[in-house]
Amino acid sequence: MRDVAILVDGGFYLKRYKKQIDVKQVAKGLLTHCLKHIHNQSENNDRHITEPERLYRIFFYDCPPITKKSHHPITKKAVDFKKSKTALLRQDLHNQLRKTRNVALRLGFLDEKNARWTLKNPERFKDLISGKITHTDIIESDVIYHAQQKSVDMKIGLDIASMAYKKQVNKIILISGDSDFVPAAKLARREGIEFILDSMNAPIKPDLQEHIDGLNTTLSK
Repeated sequence: MRDVAILVDGGFYLKRYKKQIDVKQVAKGLLTHCLKHIHNQSENNDRHITEPERLYRIFFYDCPPITKKSHHPITKKAVDFKKSKTALLRQDLHNQLRKTRNVALRLGFLDEKNARWTLKNPERFKDLISGKITHTDIIESDVIYHAQQKSVDMKIGLDIASMAYKKQVNKIILISGDSDFVPAAKLARREGIEFILDSMNAPIKPDLQEHIDGLNTTLSK
C-alpha cells in the first residue's frame, strides 16, 4: 500500500476553482478533487501503478483574510475587509477544513502593513502607463487591495522536506503552479518520493516541468 500526501496551495486553488457558491460546496469540491488522485488498484488501468494507494493527509495552505479597514481610492467609501464576501468565505472555509477528517490546515499570514490598492488587470496598468487611458478612466472594479502572502511557501517546502526525509509517504501531489517549489520537488525525488504536480490546467514554466514525475489534474476543463 502506497501512502499519498496531497498538498494544496489554497490561494492558487481558490483562484482556479470556479464554483465558489458556498463554503460547503467549496470544501466538498476540494475533497473530491484531491481524492480522485488516489488510485485504487481494482479500479485503475494505469500500468505504472503496481499497488493500491491510500490517503495519508490533505494539507491546505492559506492565509487568514485581511481584517483592516481602508477607503476605496475611486469611490472614497470606507471598506471593512473583515466583513467582505471574500473574507467571510475564507474564514468559514478554514473552520470547515479544521473539522474535516484527514485534512490539516496550515496558515501563513498576510503582510497587512505593506498592503496597498493596485490595479487588478496588468493590461489596464499598461494602458495607463502608455497614455491610452488616464486616471479618470479607472473605475471602482479596476482596483483591488493587495497584501503579500507570508510563510505559505515556506510551510509547503518544509512539509515536503519533512515527509521526504522521514519516509512518511511514497508519493506527494502538489496542487499549485508555482516554480518556487522546484527545490522542494528535487529534494523529494532525490529521497525516492514520486512527485506529481496538479496545476489545474494552468500552464507551468519549463523548470517546474523538468523536476516533477508527472503533470496531472483531476479538474475538468
